[in-house]
Amino acid sequence: MTRPAIRKIVTYTETTLIEGGKDAPRPLVLHAAAAVLTNPWAGRGFVEDLQPEIQAVAPVLGEMLTERLLALAGSGETVEGYGKAAVVGTSGEIEHASALIHTLRFGNFYRKAVGAKSYLSFTNVRGGPNCAIAIPLMHKHDEGMRSHYLTVQFAINDAPAPDEIVVALAASIGGRPHHRIGDRYQDLKMLGSNDAA
Repeated sequence: MTRPAIRKIVTYTETTLIEGGKDAPRPLVLHAAAAVLTNPWAGRGFVEDLQPEIQAVAPVLGEMLTERLLALAGSGETVEGYGKAAVVGTSGEIEHASALIHTLRFGNFYRKAVGAKSYLSFTNVRGGPNCAIAIPLMHKHDEGMRSHYLTVQFAINDAPAPDEIVVALAASIGGRPHHRIGDRYQDLKMLGSNDAA
């Protein structure tokens, strides 16, 4: 079985104190933890069966990144918004990025640790060193709560290399400081259905 060849771990934190020129009633804190690893399918041409590497690598990444992220957040209970992302280097396939994050073997570590009900929002893209790693978030219990529609974005200046993948998890403590657009349920009530414009 292939174990992940992890070159580095990167963590990211930002705290928003003022938004729109107005003090935040509660600072918004965003965290991310990312692993830079050798693409386990690099240099092998088209690989039909990705499962052996998924089963070996994804659980290791899921557990490790969850632990790193919760260390930043303080606990699973404090996490409100959550999401995941993967960026594959230019010699890899989008399917390689997707393979490591779109499996319960990866995401369930995070879901269980924060007691989540919502699915993990995600991005999976191809890019090179210093490309934006954009991780969309939603509320861990309620995907219709628009106050927690956020994006954590950062970059790693030397990753991913062409034969690497960056895999990341992100969290918010709080929602947008002055959210005032309502939620999905208010729209449904006003419009009467999902189909109304």
